[in-house]
Amino acid sequence: MNKERLEHRIAAVEPGSIAEEMELTPGDMVLSVNGQEIEDVFDYHYQINEEYLTMQIRKENGEEWELEIEKEFEEDLGITFESSLMDEYRSCRNHCIFCFIDQMPKGMRDTLYFKDDDSRLSFLQGNYVTLTNMSDHDIDRIIRYHLEPINISFHTMNPALRCQMLRNRFAGDIFPKVRKMAEAGIEMNGQIVLCRGINDGDELEASIRELTDYLPQLRSVSVVPVGLTRFREGLYPLEAFTAKDACDVIDCIEKWQKRIYAKFGLHFIHASDEWYVLAGRDFPEEDRYDGYLQLENGVGMMRLLREEVGEALRRETKPASGNENPREISIATGLLAGSYIRHLCDRICEKHPNVICHVYEIRNDFFGEQITVAGLLTGTDLRAQLADKTLGEELLLPCSMLRSGESIFLDDISVEDLEKDLAIPIRIVESDGRDFVRAVVGE
Repeated sequence: MNKERLEHRIAAVEPGSIAEEMELTPGDMVLSVNGQEIEDVFDYHYQINEEYLTMQIRKENGEEWELEIEKEFEEDLGITFESSLMDEYRSCRNHCIFCFIDQMPKGMRDTLYFKDDDSRLSFLQGNYVTLTNMSDHDIDRIIRYHLEPINISFHTMNPALRCQMLRNRFAGDIFPKVRKMAEAGIEMNGQIVLCRGINDGDELEASIRELTDYLPQLRSVSVVPVGLTRFREGLYPLEAFTAKDACDVIDCIEKWQKRIYAKFGLHFIHASDEWYVLAGRDFPEEDRYDGYLQLENGVGMMRLLREEVGEALRRETKPASGNENPREISIATGLLAGSYIRHLCDRICEKHPNVICHVYEIRNDFFGEQITVAGLLTGTDLRAQLADKTLGEELLLPCSMLRSGESIFLDDISVEDLEKDLAIPIRIVESDGRDFVRAVVGE
């Protein structure tokens, strides 16, 4: 490991912190803690938890200090580093036949093309990783620091097929690593991106059967359909699933849920909401989602929203009289959720008759009509398809449409730009059902 990687530059020092008291300043380099070189943020926090510690620092003038620090157990030093991981992000070494990033048009912002496959982001942010760029040393660190849950993209339990799908000749070698984490008690979740005619049917059956061997450490596995954009020229030929295919997938999953629940008390394997919409079936009852372990993969989002909206309406103590100020609003969402959002709005408006709500399902012209989730809609499509619509006094948009922590859509159009173009205030709605009800009624 090279020296440059083991030196970590301080970006900021919190006022009144231990670090400020020790006269540390931005630009100083942390070389070691307790005599140990620091590989990344997990090494750092593991070492600084102690009540007594030593820290080797190199000041900007080249002078090296060795600090002896006494503090409370697990008390933070008040240091922020230039990189949140204290290391470079690990990019993906695979060339998956279903990779969404490969299906994006040119000219978008650079960060959208970065393919991360970093187990540390799995722990910190919930990202799914393939484990193909992880060494035995990395697995040992996960076990040592008990980093969990680790979210794993399995896709198939067939080693040869996994090599084919990920187009990586080492992709079938991960299963001893998974076994090692399971035996160490590391909690994991999994996902399968299903590709028609490749890892579905008998292959899906076999994968589910083998994945149950990792229970109970492997708590859940989601099955999601491959997303296909219109930018697939020159890529592996993949086909969209049909309504019949969706029924077959659901039947397979629900059959295994019954078997697994009888033995482990968990449903374990879950179909994403897209399958139920495509099949024209209602979503499973709330208990079948095992506490919504796979929400980030679109498993149970619509059921949870329905339950939360119902609970919020039941908790309203003051019945609507019909004499409140009239309110007319609009909501834009993807094709996937459109009918369900409309149904929820009808329930809200039934209790609040002063509210008129227009729900508009936005077709994804940017990525292609087969992309139906709200989170991949762009400002361009919103602007074009809402321009001639009745929008009322406010337009509501789900927070999933925006880049995390920013008010910007995937195509770099900002919320402020869209407000000006449509001449209407925009309210960004959080995913919680109570927030949704409050936004619709104007609280």
